[in-house]
Amino acid sequence: MTVLETDRLLLLPLHRAMMERRLVDDRFDLSCHVGSSECLVHFPPSWPGAPLGRFLSMLAALTEGNDEVEANCIVVERLTFVAVGMLGVKGSVSPDGVLEIGYGFGREVWGNGYATEAVKALCSHLLTKADVRAVCAETAMGNRASERVLEKAGFMRVARNWDEGNGDLVVWHLTA
Repeated sequence: MTVLETDRLLLLPLHRAMMERRLVDDRFDLSCHVGSSECLVHFPPSWPGAPLGRFLSMLAALTEGNDEVEANCIVVERLTFVAVGMLGVKGSVSPDGVLEIGYGFGREVWGNGYATEAVKALCSHLLTKADVRAVCAETAMGNRASERVLEKAGFMRVARNWDEGNGDLVVWHLTA
């Protein structure tokens, strides 16, 4: 995935080195490619939040010579070069062209609009792909902050779902 840029954020591809380092250190700095240059990104203990539990399986799924997790990125604050969140796809495009996303941000940056900004950028990028007709997401019932992120990004509520880990969920869709 290419680097995506917004006014305040950089969305950098999630790489093997980031995950491996986070599994052994809860706070670290790592040199990352931003276009043709490099920047030193600080990864605080709050990064990546809930996705940390998926890092082992994500690493196992990487093939030899491919160090990048497809369509997953870290969210870096442009002014400070601090990793403030992570977002990306969950699985592959369904037969009817729907791709599910998920996201998480450190509690210390909640309320700054970073999640909305990052979700909009990622969805704009995903919807340019020929096989993607819509992007979907799920939020836990009553998670008003996450619902507002999706509403501001243009998503519409389309259904309800349930899963053992999260209970009742609201299903959201965004079409091109």
